[in-house]
Amino acid sequence: MRLSHAFTAPDEMINGRWASELIAELPERLSTRVLQLGVSNPERAALVDGDIRWSYAELGCEIRAAADWLRDLGVRPGDRLMSVGENCRALVVLLLAASELDAWLAIVNARLSAAEVDAIRDNCEPRRVFYTTGASVEAREHGQRQDAQRFDHPSLGELMISPLAETVPEPVHDSGAEQVAALIYTSGTTGSPKGVMLTHRGVLFIASISGGMRALGEGDRVYGVLPMSHVFGLASVCVGSLYNGACLFPVPRFEPATLLHALADERITVLMGVPAMYSRLLEHLKQQKLMLTAPELRYTSAGGSPLDSETKRRVEACFGMTLHNGYGLTEASPTISQTRMDDRHASTTVGRVLPLLEYRLEPLESADADAPETGELWVRGPNVMRGYFRQPEATRACLDGQGWLNTGDIARVDEHGELFIVGRSKELIIRSGFNIYPPDVEAVLNAHPQVTLSAVVGRQVPGNEEVVAFVQRAAGSTVSEAELLSFAAERLAPYKRPCQLVLVDALPATATGKILKGQLRQRAQAMPSPATVAGS
Repeated sequence: MRLSHAFTAPDEMINGRWASELIAELPERLSTRVLQLGVSNPERAALVDGDIRWSYAELGCEIRAAADWLRDLGVRPGDRLMSVGENCRALVVLLLAASELDAWLAIVNARLSAAEVDAIRDNCEPRRVFYTTGASVEAREHGQRQDAQRFDHPSLGELMISPLAETVPEPVHDSGAEQVAALIYTSGTTGSPKGVMLTHRGVLFIASISGGMRALGEGDRVYGVLPMSHVFGLASVCVGSLYNGACLFPVPRFEPATLLHALADERITVLMGVPAMYSRLLEHLKQQKLMLTAPELRYTSAGGSPLDSETKRRVEACFGMTLHNGYGLTEASPTISQTRMDDRHASTTVGRVLPLLEYRLEPLESADADAPETGELWVRGPNVMRGYFRQPEATRACLDGQGWLNTGDIARVDEHGELFIVGRSKELIIRSGFNIYPPDVEAVLNAHPQVTLSAVVGRQVPGNEEVVAFVQRAAGSTVSEAELLSFAAERLAPYKRPCQLVLVDALPATATGKILKGQLRQRAQAMPSPATVAGS
């Protein structure tokens, strides 16, 4: 077997300064730099949420006031807090106020089902749960279900707040490398929620280095539609914008018409999204026979799911600029690599590894001797998570004692240091930037009384992945595809619902009963997508 060798990505200049210098000056808390900008650059635009427009001085005042308010609500250092909602000014302020109190914030998307939200709450045991109901109807439904009380905050808008819970605080650490800032939940291959513990230093490393590589700064207006419950939206978009002094536009949900308005009238300069978002925008422009108007847009990037070459080509033709690419995962806060500002790649490389991160490629058992640069990617650096909250076995399964994180992805590095993701060794499906683990969907389908077994796979479509479910019914069952899809829709978040459900007499399996998902994946890929059929 080939032996792997560890590499350290070289230091590099970012906007006239060495990455090592930027890392050395990272503060210990997420809120520190934002509050400093409120003093040094008080009039600079910081945040736009609908009709609300705050300068950095005003944002700083809101953060301090919210920290006092949280104290009055019984929040202590080391407490876990939980937010259920979507992007808005209230969520931004809660995150940074929690930082000031040394509390952790578990950020949960309100579009999750009741069962999913409850499982996360039961795992993290929050002192308080905040529902950002002013920005999310679903958040209101969750709050009402949990008997949360409505609160009309004079600055943050309509909220609902849970009763105070008796919980045990976590230890507080002075070092931002040890102190947890946020919990981002990923259900993982086991189907149970896992809270990824992201440290202040890890998130700030991404905000400084990744944001610096985008040249984020004064005068930039960043469209913040990627959900903060996803680490890309949290670290790269939200904290990255505010740490570097840009103006953030938090947006609850992606709507093509709303984005077009912002590009034209708010003169958005930086747009980050998932490939599926760009595909939807292009389709909207085509259907409405519109021309793109983006007078000050200077930077576009895709992340969160694989970017295919056709989507990249079409987006670049429409925008007239490079669609940058990157790669990461929740456990790495999230960025591991990204293309640089001056890159003009025709390929779908995810760029070079961020400066000073360590990485290695572990040989695969089936490794091709003629392709020694390909293997399972491991990384180590300040952005790597502390682990999964209260799940030491799951942590040990992907994070070793020396701080090396197994990404579970198969990668190669070319002679120029460009990283390419060859495939995923896990069965993770990434749909519109959201992670979907087949066991979550299979567990729901298998719960139907007329289902014997199910297998869920991903199907690649331009700019996205679809969820396809193969279902083996019980003998004599008459349940239909439509009935099963309706059954799943009542129990799964919209993005987890199968796009297509196929009834089979028996799932292909080995002699030991292991389902041959490779065969199903090939079959799914060969079938026409319902969206394609409808479009034709």
